[in-house]
Amino acid sequence: MIEEEKSLNFIEEIIEEDLRKGTHDGRVLTRFPPEPNGYLHIGHAKSICLNFGLGQKYNGLTNLRFDDTNPVTEDAEYVESIKRDIQWLGFQWAQELYTSDYFDTLYQYAVDLIKKGLAYVDDSTAEEIAASKGTPTEPGMPTPYRSRSVEDNLRLFQQMREGKYKDGEKVLRAKIDLANPNMHLRDPLLYRIRHVYHHRTGDKWCIYPMYDFAHGQSDSIEKITHSICTLEFIPHRPLYDWCIEKLEIFPSKQYEFARLNMTYTVMSKRKLLQLVNEKFVESWDDPRMPTISGLRRRGYTAASIRNFCDKIGVQKRENMIDVSLLEFCIREDLNKTAWRRMAVLDPIKLVITNYPEGQVEELTGENNPEAEGGEGSRRIPFTNQLWIERDDFMEEPPKKFFRLGVGLSVRLKHAYIVECHDFVKDADGKVIEVHCNYIPTSKSGEDTSGLKVKGTIHWISAPHAKEAEVRLYDRLFHDENPAAADDFKSSINPDSLQIINKAYIEPDLARAQAGKGYQFIRLGYFTLDTKSSPDHLVFNRTVTLKDSWAKEIKKR
Repeated sequence: MIEEEKSLNFIEEIIEEDLRKGTHDGRVLTRFPPEPNGYLHIGHAKSICLNFGLGQKYNGLTNLRFDDTNPVTEDAEYVESIKRDIQWLGFQWAQELYTSDYFDTLYQYAVDLIKKGLAYVDDSTAEEIAASKGTPTEPGMPTPYRSRSVEDNLRLFQQMREGKYKDGEKVLRAKIDLANPNMHLRDPLLYRIRHVYHHRTGDKWCIYPMYDFAHGQSDSIEKITHSICTLEFIPHRPLYDWCIEKLEIFPSKQYEFARLNMTYTVMSKRKLLQLVNEKFVESWDDPRMPTISGLRRRGYTAASIRNFCDKIGVQKRENMIDVSLLEFCIREDLNKTAWRRMAVLDPIKLVITNYPEGQVEELTGENNPEAEGGEGSRRIPFTNQLWIERDDFMEEPPKKFFRLGVGLSVRLKHAYIVECHDFVKDADGKVIEVHCNYIPTSKSGEDTSGLKVKGTIHWISAPHAKEAEVRLYDRLFHDENPAAADDFKSSINPDSLQIINKAYIEPDLARAQAGKGYQFIRLGYFTLDTKSSPDHLVFNRTVTLKDSWAKEIKKR
């Protein structure tokens, strides 16, 4: 059977047409240009996969360029986190570059525009400039400084660079068209004064280029062939093209695609920073956060995120992607890669009264029955005292309860069939022990008992059990679209984290590794937390085995 060829997205169609025509000498060079003012999130992952994926597909390259033009909000910590995230996703940039690498060149470009009569220094306040631009239906009016001479503008711009003026005292604006229907072309700002220490250039500069000025020129300096942005930059494209045209530099071209919007989360860095600063979450890498580092700590794999980005595709229109698709992708990946292990989160003692006390039997369990060859196996100790889940036993079970109650039988995973004959309560009437007999001829893989049972439960040998903290993470927001609310924080899910301080796990899990996925049988997919220690094991739930939220939505 021939696999159907996947259709091209619109950006791939543009690139293939450029290659056919020999545009840019057949080169493909893209770039990923994050601002280092926060941690990357799942929306950035879409852009990373797109830009680096295009470079790989068309035998081209992709640059990583940090848009570090606003030192007020930027930090070297964010630079390092961004690099870690990109590499973890499986990509490597051709060059690591910074817009600050080009500050001298960008300054000279601004001087060139002044000399051409296409830029001027304006002393107006931010409020005065905003008012002078008019409205979408009314043209703007020139400020008194628009008619300054080239000589005056060159002198004042030089003085701005030398630090003669305070923040906000002067700006450099392009001289384009105050009546243009596109508000971005009504004499936009090119440079502003910021007396702030820059994490790379220190105190060398006190003027910094605006994004709209730095963006296209940086693309041009690097000879980027396809500059891919999100849809909100469509109105900015005419300014991108105007600057390149007037400066007569390499003609990079900008193309726009729809950014990722996903249910039950927010993507705004400003809002994510609020969650961190106001202690709604632990940190940027809190496993409830949509940041790449948060998803990684929660147990999401790079492959699952790349697959998710591939499935949602590249569109020209904004849409809302259901987070359940992301959860499907991680379930699909972990089902094939996660090792199966047993853990008991709400323990109750099970005593096998006819199994020799003190005897230890080594049973065998496959690491992953879904993988070819099972990826090997591990040894599981079995004794007459086990921990089982409390909800696997009922004093008065209903008719279709296929777990334990007096007179009921179940199979213990990888072990034997047991039949319950008694239980013990404490002084408060709480069941503390379940007593069973085992069927010696019912051992898994060697069963000759002829007995059939409908239920299988998991367990841990009590003498061999290791203790662990288990964190059950859920969606951070109740509302499908929290970003649309007047106060997005009002829809935070108060049950987004449940901490189980004392769970019991298989002894093999004491050797668990962070980043490795484990399926806790019947409970979900888990991973060792990156901040765990040998003395205090902590496991994070990545995702449940099934979509439990689908049931919750049906109830509403």
